Amino acid sequence: MKTHLSVFALFAIMIVSIGMAPAFGQIVEPIVVTTDKTSYSEGETIIVTGEVSEILFGYAISLLVIAPNGNVVVIDQLMVGSDKKYSTELTAGGSLMKASGEYTVQVLYATENRTAETTFTFGGSTPTVSDNLIAVEGTDFMVGYEITGGKLISITPDLDANSLIIKIDAFDDGQLTITLPRELIDAKIGDEDDDYFVLVDGEEVDFDETTTSTDRTLVISFPAGAEEIEIIGTHVVPEFGAIAALILAVAIISIIAVSAKSKLSIMPRY
Repeated sequence: MKTHLSVFALFAIMIVSIGMAPAFGQIVEPIVVTTDKTSYSEGETIIVTGEVSEILFGYAISLLVIAPNGNVVVIDQLMVGSDKKYSTELTAGGSLMKASGEYTVQVLYATENRTAETTFTFGGSTPTVSDNLIAVEGTDFMVGYEITGGKLISITPDLDANSLIIKIDAFDDGQLTITLPRELIDAKIGDEDDDYFVLVDGEEVDFDETTTSTDRTLVISFPAGAEEIEIIGTHVVPEFGAIAALILAVAIISIIAVSAKSKLSIMPRY
């Protein structure tokens, strides 16, 4: 009899356990989200997929993609299918998704306790600089640039500050994309690249950057009414030193020649 009772009790526990356990393949969290890859290059397709534990009729899923600096670069609403799944496709890069780093995908379904997030890394966009060229005053350098919300007026080296002074006329919030040859200005610690220090009207600002072995391209945002952007490196226009020395040498030779000629002209002739 005791054996029968023990078997019955064990059987009852098994039934209760089965009833409490989630069905195979069923999600436990109210909502989950994932991407098909952990990192993407510019132009690649980002496939976002997910699933909810139950369908809430009349509600869509709100999706946000947040850049490394905290800016929202994608906002979308997704519908849940009858299979409780959802998906969407995004393109890595574009006008908002430019900076390299870790991006966060957040989803919300109806209420705040139905949220989830995942992350992916993006290698950054290669800024496209148009055929706009401007001469750097006092040098032989021409730099390519693209500007929105304003007009680029001039670029002048400041040798004492190891910087370039860029004069702009900003009639609206805008952005300057400029490609700077390393021979014109660079920022180094030993053989390693260092960050530039960028000021807009004297205030430090963040910026995006892509580099090659010969150039550094900066994307700098500015507010309406801005007048000056200063890019500070560790050296600027090294050719200036050689040019200055050459000019000085020519000047000294000219002075000596003039002086010698003057002395000869005042000496009495016999």
